Amino acid sequence: MADYKGIKGFTIPTVSSDPSNPIIGQIWYNSTTDTLKGEVVGVGAWASGGNLNTARYDMGGGGTQTAAMGISGMTGPPTTYKAEVETYDGTSWTEVGDVNTAMAGRAGVGQTEAAMLAVGGYTNTPVSLFAALTEQWNGTGWTEIADLTTGRKTAGGAGTSSAGLVIGGSNPDGNVAICEQWNGTSWTEVNDLNTARRGEGSCGATNTAAICAGGEIPASPYSTVKAETWNGTSWTEVGDLNTSRLATAASGTSTAALVFGGDDGSVTADTEQWDGSSWTEVANLASARKRLAGSSQTRAAALAIGGYPSPLASATEEWNAPDTTTVTITTS
Repeated sequence: MADYKGIKGFTIPTVSSDPSNPIIGQIWYNSTTDTLKGEVVGVGAWASGGNLNTARYDMGGGGTQTAAMGISGMTGPPTTYKAEVETYDGTSWTEVGDVNTAMAGRAGVGQTEAAMLAVGGYTNTPVSLFAALTEQWNGTGWTEIADLTTGRKTAGGAGTSSAGLVIGGSNPDGNVAICEQWNGTSWTEVNDLNTARRGEGSCGATNTAAICAGGEIPASPYSTVKAETWNGTSWTEVGDLNTSRLATAASGTSTAALVFGGDDGSVTADTEQWDGSSWTEVANLASARKRLAGSSQTRAAALAIGGYPSPLASATEEWNAPDTTTVTITTS
């Protein structure tokens, strides 16, 4: 049987203390503790955070775990479209200035609650159904600015309030593959997704590097496992989710993302982690939910906000995970 050196081409190093900054995949033998150890992707868990002041679903979300924003959304029955906006400081939610148009299904675009965009959305008013409007938050109030090229609802968002990306969604023609890039002044249509979808989990720190996964598609079973990454020019299909889902949420970057909640035939608590090449199932949400908002621009510190069924629609959960963790390796 081949040994480690025969497989890898080098021996496992022996050290008297664990390395101070190990990298994923590194293995060593600690002679002081007589243990074989290695560095792996960090293991995370969800914990309860502060509840929203206004329970709702189909919100836009953005920001970080300690500076987040929940935008608009809806309650019901009876169905009520909301203009309320709340910010999160890592402990509790505070109501701030309302958006100009009460609406649900908006894409939240922004790295911090201090600078956000609320894009697209829908109401039951024909004039604003599948809206193209964009509203910008300046820390005090909302201002309507340049419209999307194509109005839509339940699209994904990524990037910042000055360099954003709106991904997919739906309009009266059905689910769309259309993506638009924001330069701080106007929206420009860029290359389409490979798979038209809405209600996908989308995230990314910039408008030149993003990921979207899952979502609703036209054909049965209506949800998809497909994931795609954006490099600033085009979308590329990458590794599939383990579980197809729609009405899900995401946090992170194109190389390190988290997708959580949604509907895979029933409301799910399932959470999956992306390492740049494949998805791994990790710890579930405490409360299964769909039509929730996600917030945070890192995989290591995410928020799951609101959602449906309505008894859970005020709940916030916080995901925390180190980028890497040291484990003791046992052999038999």
